[in-house]
Amino acid sequence: MKRFDLIDGMRGYFLVFMLINHLVFAGGFWLVEINHRQFAFVEDAQGFVFLSGLLIGMVYARKMVKYGYEAGRDMIWNRALELYKYAMGLVIAVLFARMVIPHAPYIWYNWLGMTSFDDPLRLAAIATFLFQPTFMDILPQYIVYMIFAPFLVKLCIDGKWAYVMAGSLLVWMAGQLGLQQLFTAPMNEIVKGVDEQGIRVSFNLFGWQLVFYTALVLGAMTAQNRIPWTKIFSPERSWIAKAALIVCVFFVPLRIATAWNLMPQFVLGKFSTMEIRADFGPVYLINFLAVGVGLTWLIIAGPKHHNPIVQKIAAGVIWVLSLKFLQLLGRHSLQVYVWHVAIVYGIYYLDGRTAELTQIQKTAIAVVGIAMLAIPALWRERDKWIGNSQKTAGA
Repeated sequence: MKRFDLIDGMRGYFLVFMLINHLVFAGGFWLVEINHRQFAFVEDAQGFVFLSGLLIGMVYARKMVKYGYEAGRDMIWNRALELYKYAMGLVIAVLFARMVIPHAPYIWYNWLGMTSFDDPLRLAAIATFLFQPTFMDILPQYIVYMIFAPFLVKLCIDGKWAYVMAGSLLVWMAGQLGLQQLFTAPMNEIVKGVDEQGIRVSFNLFGWQLVFYTALVLGAMTAQNRIPWTKIFSPERSWIAKAALIVCVFFVPLRIATAWNLMPQFVLGKFSTMEIRADFGPVYLINFLAVGVGLTWLIIAGPKHHNPIVQKIAAGVIWVLSLKFLQLLGRHSLQVYVWHVAIVYGIYYLDGRTAELTQIQKTAIAVVGIAMLAIPALWRERDKWIGNSQKTAGA
């Protein structure tokens, strides 16, 4: 299996659960409550951002070494421009649908506010990522991170990866202290619209950049063969997996308590300041680090471990990530992500126009939505399928 296949499978896995978690139905939806985010402070967005940064480092560090800094920089910035076109195209498509579909402005109000084509201030805020409609907020942060990515990749190539990590940690700490509000607070008043919404974002870029740039460093170092992954994550070093497991087990009851409102108020007051998702707070950072290290050890060392139970668990994880459907989605993650937003908005509109659906109906709609995720991926690979069909017919 190629090195990128499992990464594609993982991205596909995150896309599937991202769709499930973004589906909103009147009366709730049971599938939303049955996934990994109910047992850990680890969500699909974190994994998706991390893998994107990892691939940026792996792919473009190699290109930068081969073709030079300027060529690698232009490739990354061209990719960022492509992402920007997708982000703006998605907004335009949704606003057009809002304009022509009956009752859409009312149903989508919580997600779009009073955003429309005749509000130049709001459109300018969207174009500069100050206002991000619901579920359209991952692409903007990628674009911002990729603006700085060429310089950071170059530092990694020059062996200065420690400077990158130190700077990223300092920016993350600035995000935890709320220093970004020195800019966002006055800007919020400038871009505030008639619906009293100004800056609207789901991710604090100061906090979440740590996920992306840590992965970028690991990817760039991997591209230069500077990280002996199989030596670090070897079957003999099972203490790595055990330490990660201990951390994960520590957070399980805390996550369950917060998910089901079981944590005492006098504890929640302090705890909530440490687990702010938008800032990627310390709780999310430590839990994500533990899950990432444990999963990496399981995939690399698990199949060779002496314990047959560990071998079976590792085989199960690798089997899931090897599913062709998930890898198909992962190979075209950008297009699938954009399409998933359209699916989510469409289902939300359908739910708003009908009587409350049963859980069976909601589940059926979710299954259809998951299957529909493959449409842009299949379309982009149509030449392969058509080509195979033609070869078969010719034979």
